[in-house]
Amino acid sequence: MRLRACIALLLFLSACATSTPAPGTHGTRSQRLTNLQRAAKLPWTDGGQCVVREASRPWPVLVERCYRTLDHDRLEFHDTTGRCAVASTDAVAVGIGFCVLAAPEIAVGAVIVLGVVVVGVAIKEALDAYELRHAYPEEAGTSRGTKVLSRDVEAQRKPMTEPDPAGQDWFPPAPPNPRDRGHHPECKPQRVNHRGGNDPHNKCADRVPNNSFPGWDVFVNGKNFDALQLTTRTLWEVKTDNFNTYSDFLRGRVLSAQVAEMRIERDLARACGFDFRIGVRSEAHKEALGEQAPDLSDLIVVMDWC
Repeated sequence: MRLRACIALLLFLSACATSTPAPGTHGTRSQRLTNLQRAAKLPWTDGGQCVVREASRPWPVLVERCYRTLDHDRLEFHDTTGRCAVASTDAVAVGIGFCVLAAPEIAVGAVIVLGVVVVGVAIKEALDAYELRHAYPEEAGTSRGTKVLSRDVEAQRKPMTEPDPAGQDWFPPAPPNPRDRGHHPECKPQRVNHRGGNDPHNKCADRVPNNSFPGWDVFVNGKNFDALQLTTRTLWEVKTDNFNTYSDFLRGRVLSAQVAEMRIERDLARACGFDFRIGVRSEAHKEALGEQAPDLSDLIVVMDWC
């Protein structure tokens, strides 16, 4: 009974803390997105399926229905405001945890997650679909395997997806103006086939955490990137060289070529408002690139999944 009373109280507080949405479905969509983004920071044992199913409901109701699917071993709850003390006797830890988590605004330090959270598969797919539907409507259908591209977009894609005879990526003379990136067709991510001939490389790219298009390259601003994390708007390039086995001479040549290429890729990504990351297979490769190009060092990640 006390847990139910806590839910009712939190629903009332949630209603008071939220301005009344305009008529129509906009308020529901906004609430759904907010709930998905909030839930993405928590560990779920079902990949977030319950969250996606209940995301259109008020946050306290979502927590009530999905609380059992949380990975409780990785969570610590602290009643920093004292508002949940009413649940401390009968509901014990479960009541406190629910009350803290379901609050309209979670106080700093109230919920502590142990370890790194990888966004649940179902939540990631829902956020990706929302991002595509609202930011890139021409691509929303292709992400679900349906064909809804406009004639203009299809016309732009056909010549771009054909590899050039040399097998190299094509770069435009200059990136678009960042102020116009939201309206620039070059900045709309397009799924394209992996370039053939390097299956281990493609597998590493497909396994980038939260990759929105596993099995595909992503064409942005005249360049095939290896992966895209739509939830964080981050484009990836992966390097699968056996760098540790190279001679000093070969290392120098490889580093020089890769640094020049990475700077171009970084600038192309940023010109369209995307972050950029580079994945390498060894700490030695990461350190060597960082020494060669300090401006890239913060962008380089050792791929523990590859």
